[in-house]
Amino acid sequence: MKNKYYSKKVTIDGITFDSKKEAKRYRELALLEKSGAISGLEMQVPFELLPSQRAEPTDFYKRGRNAGKPKPGKVLEMGVNYVADFVYFENGEKIVEDAKGYKTKDYILKRKMMLYFHGIRIREV
Repeated sequence: MKNKYYSKKVTIDGITFDSKKEAKRYRELALLEKSGAISGLEMQVPFELLPSQRAEPTDFYKRGRNAGKPKPGKVLEMGVNYVADFVYFENGEKIVEDAKGYKTKDYILKRKMMLYFHGIRIREV
């Protein structure tokens, strides 16, 4: 089945990437980390942009350590998260990076929210 953005999944070092571009960038970052130019390389790091919105609780726990406490209310709106392709440190600075081929409207909005809520500017490669 073809991806709607025509990207092709690639597996390197037992890790499956969503695109050739992301896999190529992983190889570059892995070499940079091995050489000591960057450190703490992580992949697929989630960032919460907006939490889920819930209704007021109407029920309470009856037993256990939470007895008497309210149960979480029904989810009215799901939260909004951004998952960064790569996060690492370069010269002591935290870098959040995305290997982008096509910038969707959703991505652009999440990029703006990352800057506004977390003060993080996403590096696009």
